[in-house]
Amino acid sequence: MANESFVKYIHASTLDKEWGLFLTGAGYAQIPPSIIYPPNVHPSGYFFTWEKGRILQEYQINYITEGSGVFETADAQFQVVPGSILVLRPGVWHRYKPDTSTGWTEHYIGFNGDFCLNLFNEGFFPQSKPVLFVGFQENLLKLFQEVMQLVKDEKTGHQQVCAANTMLALSKILSIIRNQEFAGKSIEKTIRKACLYFRENLNTNVSIEQLAQDLNVGYSYFRQMFRKYTGISPTQYHLSLRIQKAKDLLVSTDQSFKEIAIDLGFESYFYFSRIFKDKTGESPMEFRKEHQPG
Repeated sequence: MANESFVKYIHASTLDKEWGLFLTGAGYAQIPPSIIYPPNVHPSGYFFTWEKGRILQEYQINYITEGSGVFETADAQFQVVPGSILVLRPGVWHRYKPDTSTGWTEHYIGFNGDFCLNLFNEGFFPQSKPVLFVGFQENLLKLFQEVMQLVKDEKTGHQQVCAANTMLALSKILSIIRNQEFAGKSIEKTIRKACLYFRENLNTNVSIEQLAQDLNVGYSYFRQMFRKYTGISPTQYHLSLRIQKAKDLLVSTDQSFKEIAIDLGFESYFYFSRIFKDKTGESPMEFRKEHQPG
């Protein structure tokens, strides 16, 4: 393994920071076996020793594509294998290193901003799981490589394009992790069948318990796994589809509010109006007035 590396730390302007996510640095390194880690190429805010560890003032994602090693926080130790993502947070002590027998190849992006606060504080990336396994993902690696090239070139507007690529990388990581629990399991096919059923039955109140029975799956297990898969309960998923259909009808047709309520299986216009406003912040009348052409 050749000892190749690149690292660049980036100044973010006030305008860059207002974008919501901005890069602070990016780099990659091929660390051969038996080499002291980390290489002494980082400024004081980033360099660390194994004995002292490090606390960053930013977020980082570090994609380990080859080699193995270890990652530690103050509370736990995690094994790092090829295909691991190290998720680093500001203010959290940590240290990591490759095994001396294997070395490793790393690709890392440092970033910060208000977008990160929402993403990491809302539990999309739990602090208890700083090492995630995604395997070798060519499209994900390509995003890291594109960021490296943008950082090298440093053309006007590169911060915003880098931010977009970083957001996309985070989205792909999250998608891969969430889908791992369902890959190859029959419950994934069951949930997809349920989603299709919901889309084909927008004009009625679906009994989730009866649907689970029809799909030959336990009611409680179905609700639990459906929420994990989609992020919301089966009832709310179906209701969101009906509300979206109501929006389409309000904008694209001249149907009365009562007719729309009946077509979508709501027990009364008043109930439909209350639910619609609860979900959209507007009454059906207000929504039509604001969005209907002409």
